[in-house]
Amino acid sequence: NISRMDFDRMEADFRTASANLSLAEKDLEYTVLTSPFAGRIARRWVENFEDVQAKQTVFTLQNVDLLDVVIDLPESVVQMVRGGRSDEQESATNTAENTVTAFASFEARPNSRFALKPKEIATKADQQTQTFRATWTMEAPEEFTVLPGMTTNVQLDLAALMRDDPVKRVPARAVQADSGLDARVWVLDSDSMTVSSQSVTIGRMVDRNIEVLDGLEGGEEIVAVGAPFLAEGMKVTRMAQSEQAVPRADDPL
Repeated sequence: NISRMDFDRMEADFRTASANLSLAEKDLEYTVLTSPFAGRIARRWVENFEDVQAKQTVFTLQNVDLLDVVIDLPESVVQMVRGGRSDEQESATNTAENTVTAFASFEARPNSRFALKPKEIATKADQQTQTFRATWTMEAPEEFTVLPGMTTNVQLDLAALMRDDPVKRVPARAVQADSGLDARVWVLDSDSMTVSSQSVTIGRMVDRNIEVLDGLEGGEEIVAVGAPFLAEGMKVTRMAQSEQAVPRADDPL
């Protein structure tokens, strides 16, 4: 026989010990690391009997069957591959990505090409290079070993994504806005050397050029330098292609 107080104390200790045992058993299950795929250990980050924290990297695994090839794509290429935002355009994007032919080659095997499959394309540009990171996958070569960090040459065939109609682009500084904030360019008449305003519909900007969707037939001569200071019918002169020194009268021939 024991007192009720002692019984309650012993029962509380028992429940606490049972909870600690369940927690220890659960922690013991977490000590077993299972690889998500079959491969090899590329690097071990901790030593035996070393304490580790939650979400700490213990091993770096390398897939021996598939390899990721990472390249940086300019904005113009990404726009052709990804398309727009609508569902219809998104489905067209998936079709376009399937039609892109890509190959990888290595300096050790210059005559061998390995087919690449698109995996993912970043939706945010790099702050330094202003390019978009694209990841492709390829089957690991059997003839030689490819290790992480090695370089490769990637060839992309974007012929299936190119437009059939020609794309017209003009320098960004050539596009001005009228009083209604509509885009316009100044077209030069080479016979009279005068300029006239031409309304245009512009598209996306690539580097320092703007795509013109409508308003120009192609082949027009557009004024880019000094465009904000031009007026309708103003007479202009061409800039010299290179700076030339004007000879003086007393200079010897």
